[in-house]
Amino acid sequence: MTKKVWGGRFKQDTDALVNRFNASIEFDRRLYAYDIQGSIAHCRMLAAQGIIKDEESTRIVEALGQIQRELDHGEISFEEGYEDIHGLVEKALVQKIGALGEKIHTGRSRNDQVALDVRLYVRDVSQGVMERIKETQRALVALAEENLDVVMPGYTHLQRAQPVLLAHHLLAYHEMLKRDHERFREGLERINVMPLGSAALAGSTFDLDREMVARELGFGRISRNSMDAVSDRDFVLEFLFNASVLMMHMSRLSEELVIWSSQEYGFVRISDAFCTGSSIMPQKKNPDLPELIRGKTGRVYGHLMSLLTTMKGLPLTYNKDMQEDKEALFDASDTVHICLEVMCRLLGEISFNRERLKEAIQRGFLVATDLADYLVRKGLTFRQAHEIVGKMVLLAMDQKKELHQLTLNEMKGFNRQIGEDVYEWLDPLLSPARRNGLGGTGPDRVKQAIEEAREELGMDNNKGGAGG
Repeated sequence: MTKKVWGGRFKQDTDALVNRFNASIEFDRRLYAYDIQGSIAHCRMLAAQGIIKDEESTRIVEALGQIQRELDHGEISFEEGYEDIHGLVEKALVQKIGALGEKIHTGRSRNDQVALDVRLYVRDVSQGVMERIKETQRALVALAEENLDVVMPGYTHLQRAQPVLLAHHLLAYHEMLKRDHERFREGLERINVMPLGSAALAGSTFDLDREMVARELGFGRISRNSMDAVSDRDFVLEFLFNASVLMMHMSRLSEELVIWSSQEYGFVRISDAFCTGSSIMPQKKNPDLPELIRGKTGRVYGHLMSLLTTMKGLPLTYNKDMQEDKEALFDASDTVHICLEVMCRLLGEISFNRERLKEAIQRGFLVATDLADYLVRKGLTFRQAHEIVGKMVLLAMDQKKELHQLTLNEMKGFNRQIGEDVYEWLDPLLSPARRNGLGGTGPDRVKQAIEEAREELGMDNNKGGAGG
């Protein structure tokens, strides 16, 4: 069993069960690069402050670089009873350069060390998520541009409501992802706070140059309270919250792809390469990928609730409960990354059934509001118009007709001001163009929205292309 870095105070060896229950090496091993990065910056600062000698710092930094390369290539085993990644790196350092390696921990604690490692990790993964959000936005914008002329039913309460451009519908998800990107970007400011130098909870007796370490590691500022610095996991919770909202948006899109690809809707075809079949029903083609994204959303929600529950009763400062932050964080990060990658690819593997969409907008009285607006233009109040159109819908339903199938005389029976021009207002293909206000589904506005999105996302001038 590897000797514990804290073993001096103990007379008995730790029970094997305690070792197994207490250890975090199985999951925090993925922090090794950040742990080494932080140790190098700390070591250089110790030398700059005269706490260790320059030549000692040089040897330690060189050895840490070797350990990094060996870990990168799988040359160091994680299976030798190490408690955590911090202990593994320090022990490997001592094995390489002897007692000199033990100086690396001068002026720091595992408490501020792990806080540093996790912040470095969350900073990196946040930037990775932001990049994949942009890629998914580009896929949505390209799909919207390809289908700019397609009209579809818009829904409320899952009931057909009004005609909208399919591109407008798709761009709604672009807007959601845009907000997601903003949340992750804004979160970086709170992540990018350097905790090292807080030590266990009270700071260090050594004259540490925390600003130097912050500059070395690219932090925008340093923590202002040592007790808060080692016990704060708000930045992890914020990441999990942002991830949860992002997953919610992808789940909503996934739900629509599942529904739209059903025979009952038939709006969307997903390529064979992105579907699966049934073990018993030969005819089946199942939309498993959007279903999995939808399902994994609950998994990310669970991680958020798990850590909120862990943190809610903890007194200051560090408590071992906080070790539970990492598995939640790591799994949520992995889940969000793969779901974004799948969604981005999936959007390039779908096509829309234009004939089915055109057929769908002809049924369900989607132009009822247009007809009410027409009557308002004839001098009625909207409430009067609303009541009249409601009665016209009832008549059409009784006759198993749509509004445009009613005769002019039948419509005049409800209001004498209705003229032949009413039929233009009853064509669902013409409906979107009347909603050309800012943010509306009018073709001009949607084209403008696509152009603005392309510019924001750095997409090139070729249709559907993306730059950088």
